[in-house]
Order: sequence, then structure tokens, then C-alpha cells
Amino acid sequence: IGLHGKSFIPLLMGFGCNVPAILSTRIIESKRDRLITILINPFMSCSARLPVYVLLISAFFPSYQGTMLFLVYFIGVGIAVISAFILQKIVIKKADIPFVMELPPYRRPTTRSIVKHMWHRTEQYIKKITGIVLIASVIIWALNYFPKNEKLTSHYETRVAAISTMLDDTRPTEDGASTVPQVRKDTLSALLQKEKANYLTQRQKQSYIGRLGHFIQPVMAPLGFDWKMSVAILTGITAKEIIVGTLGVLYQAPVDEVDMPDNTLIEKLRNQQYESGPNKGEIVFTPLAAFTFMIFILIYFPCVAVVASIKKETGSWKWPLFSVFFNTSIAWIVSFLIYQIGSLTGL
Repeated sequence: IGLHGKSFIPLLMGFGCNVPAILSTRIIESKRDRLITILINPFMSCSARLPVYVLLISAFFPSYQGTMLFLVYFIGVGIAVISAFILQKIVIKKADIPFVMELPPYRRPTTRSIVKHMWHRTEQYIKKITGIVLIASVIIWALNYFPKNEKLTSHYETRVAAISTMLDDTRPTEDGASTVPQVRKDTLSALLQKEKANYLTQRQKQSYIGRLGHFIQPVMAPLGFDWKMSVAILTGITAKEIIVGTLGVLYQAPVDEVDMPDNTLIEKLRNQQYESGPNKGEIVFTPLAAFTFMIFILIYFPCVAVVASIKKETGSWKWPLFSVFFNTSIAWIVSFLIYQIGSLTGL
């Protein structure tokens, strides 16, 4: 694909994490090849995206799980290859350096040298990445928490207090007998959980990030995404694994069950319907929409740690901003084509 042979190692590392993969491009002498390798590295699907794939594939492609997962990874590699050819027409062309590597004599490493170098590199990595990730996480948290709606909170607390009082009335009497049937207790407990889930959803919807999700939803609608999926995409900018937790909150799966794709969240996704608009009452997550969502997550905006790494390695904000625009544009175009063509063909 027109790159130096040394580009293979950083690209392979990208399947684990794009951040150290981008840092490892320092082994490439050619500035041109190094820059192209950095820019296409985010297309290598890192392990942080895997929980999203596992969730959606388990929910909508249970009979073809291995095939679908391989297809997603293969598409990422294919887009990286095509992007490499495109970028070679954009960046400054320079003569390639032949792939010649001088190997030093092998020596048995000592424990002291291993620990010393490991700590030194780890310390560098943490110092470079932690700051910007922490700042971005605080910003995402603030957008998700504010503004506080006192009226909504007061209504929720009143409802919970009323239900809790009714539950207290179901406690057994002194002789151990209960005057309320068990069915009544189960109904009240379920109602209490429903109130909590509704409160979390409404608070998320009225938060700044929820409003952003509604704001960008018209742009995401041609891809088959509703506002909740748009919010999950926004929170994924910090770290891709956060998307699963965001979907769990928005689709009212219990908070302690959203870290892994269990049956509760899967059923919520399968049964979720559009709340308003021309598609009101229709299912949101069809297999086609789920596949399109996975492809968008695969390609779009690199996480903030990757953006920080690109800035560090290139020495300017030009290429990180280009990567954000380039990746997100390709993600939208590819997802649009998949969803629209799939809709026309009845998939």
C-alpha cells in the first residue's frame, strides 16, 4: 500500500490500543510514511471497541457472531488501506527509505534493565496521556450531570417516597403474616425500579450532552440513529468502552448490569422504539441499524488519548484536527451508504 515495511508493527499494535501504536511509529525513518501510518492507525479496531461489538453482535447476529466480528475488523483494515492511498496524494511526497534494519548483537536482558526501561516508558505514557484524558472525562461528566433540574428531582423523590411508603406497609405483622399479597410487593418493587430508570433517562435527556445528542440527531438520522445513539457516540469520544455504559443508562438497563452485554440490556435494545418523529413506534435497533452503528464506532472520531498522541508525535494540532475531520467524515459516508443501500434492498 505504498508504506515502509516498518509500518506493519504499529498497525498491528493498533488492534490492542492505538495510543502506544502511534508512539511506536518513531521507528519509521521516513517522515511521510510515519505520518500516513499515524493517520490510518485509528482504523485498526482497538480493544476498547470490542465491548460494543460484542453487545450488538450478541443482540442482533447470534447465529453469525464470529463472521460479523471478523467482517467489522476486515472493514477497518480495508478502509485503512484505501485511506493510505488517498493520503499519499495529500501529504508531501518524499523518496522512500529501503527497508534495511541493522540488528545489534543479542544479549541476555537483566531483570534490572527490564524493570528500569518498563517503568521509564510507562511513566512517559502516563504523563502524556493521563492529563488530557482526565480533562476530557471531567468535561463529559459535567455535560452529562448539568444543568440540575430541581423540579424533575423533586418529582422523582416524591414518587419514590410514596412507593417506599406503600412498600413499608407490606412488611409482615408481628405474627409473621403479611396482609399484602406477594404479587403486590413485586409490582411495587418493579415500579420503584421503573421510576429510577425513568429519572435517569429524563435527567440524561435534559442534560447538556442530551441536548447535544438531540442537536446532532438530524445529521445522524440518515444513518438510522436516534438521539440516544447520538449521545452514546458523543460520550465515546472520551473512551469507546464508555458507549456500552451510556447505552445501558439511556435504555434503562440496571446500572450494575451494563458493564457486560447481558440479556437485560440486549432485550432493551431489541425492543426500543422511536419516541417521536416520522418513525414513531418503529424499532430503533434493527440488524441493519446495529451493523451501521458498529461501523460508525469503528471509523469515527479517535478517542482523546489518540488525538493527544497524534499531536505529540506530529508536533502540531494540524494533523490531530485533520484526523478527527477525516475519520468522522469517512464514518458518516460509509455508514450512510450501508444504511441507505441496505434499506433500499430490504435488509
